[in-house]
Amino acid sequence: MNHKPTTNSELRKRRHIRVRALIKGTAERPRLAVYRSNRFVSAQLIDDTVGKTLATAHGREFKGPQSLQAKAVGEAIAKIAKADGVTSVVFDRAGYRYGGQVKTLADAAREGGLIF
Repeated sequence: MNHKPTTNSELRKRRHIRVRALIKGTAERPRLAVYRSNRFVSAQLIDDTVGKTLATAHGREFKGPQSLQAKAVGEAIAKIAKADGVTSVVFDRAGYRYGGQVKTLADAAREGGLIF
């Protein structure tokens, strides 16, 4: 008997599995992974070939509403990436809809100089 996912978190996990099947980060083009919790938003640059996190930025470091946190995290991760010589990334929205905080973070990272 198949279990049909009913909660939003179950549906997001299924979308995340589907998205991650296609996305792989490399040293030249790492994966920009986004995570949202109820209070914070965070981002990581990940090299999947060696399973290593290259950089991270978290909303705890920035005060204010989540939309402002997302913008600050996007700018911070772009700044760290540029300092490490990374200009191009693969965007992993982790099953979240592309809107709101996720879109704000992505736009801020693009403005910071990342290409994806």
